Amino acid sequence: MPAKRRQLRGFDLKQLFGFDSLIGVDEAGRGALAGPVVAGAVLVNREFLEGRWAVSKSGRVNDSKQLGAEERAQLWGEFDELARQGHIHATFGVGEVGEVETFNILGATKLAMRRALEGIYPPSAFESKKEPDLFASDAEKAAFTPAASCKILVDGLPLKHFPYPHQGIVRGDARSLCVAMASIIAKVTRDRMMDELDKLYPGYGFAQHKGYGTEEHREAVVRLGRCPVHRASFLRKLLAKPRDLEGQLTFFET
Repeated sequence: MPAKRRQLRGFDLKQLFGFDSLIGVDEAGRGALAGPVVAGAVLVNREFLEGRWAVSKSGRVNDSKQLGAEERAQLWGEFDELARQGHIHATFGVGEVGEVETFNILGATKLAMRRALEGIYPPSAFESKKEPDLFASDAEKAAFTPAASCKILVDGLPLKHFPYPHQGIVRGDARSLCVAMASIIAKVTRDRMMDELDKLYPGYGFAQHKGYGTEEHREAVVRLGRCPVHRASFLRKLLAKPRDLEGQLTFFET
């Protein structure tokens, strides 16, 4: 097992200090020309991190971009089984193409991450709530809900105007086990979505490049024009034609 991968579990064990659990969050598809942006969220606790699977098998986990498709799919299946057994909680959220155009890619990414986290805890679970004092009524005591003892680790820089308290971890998918697990959830989920979009919009090669700006994909867009799942704002330069002989700026039909 590479030492680098062993460090992922150790990093999370250190991050647990003072908390009951961690949630790792990461996204896939932020830089693509087509398709949604998808975020994964994975909750782990000390029992899991010190348990049999994490000790013996978590060394196979890495940043999803560093793993092959077959490795990612196999791990995704194991995560699904771990979630079914109650050892972890794994969810995903989607920012649709229309939301990329409306809120820009950062806004859509935040939406996807929020939706993934909402599958585990609502934002209100992290609000600081003053514990009732000795003179509180029975109703006030019954209504008291302590804030979730959970630390959220988001890959990258901290997010501004985000409803969940969190810590940004630059290159978190290469440093934290739960963030790396979230990156795999996001990547596999999105890849499967792009496989389905390939059936709906043949000719672009979505099943091969997953919507990213490969040479083949760009050539297909120029040849066929964009389809409904392309991000129009990402294609402006690609689809802009040089000025014609009359000096008029024209565009390919979309």
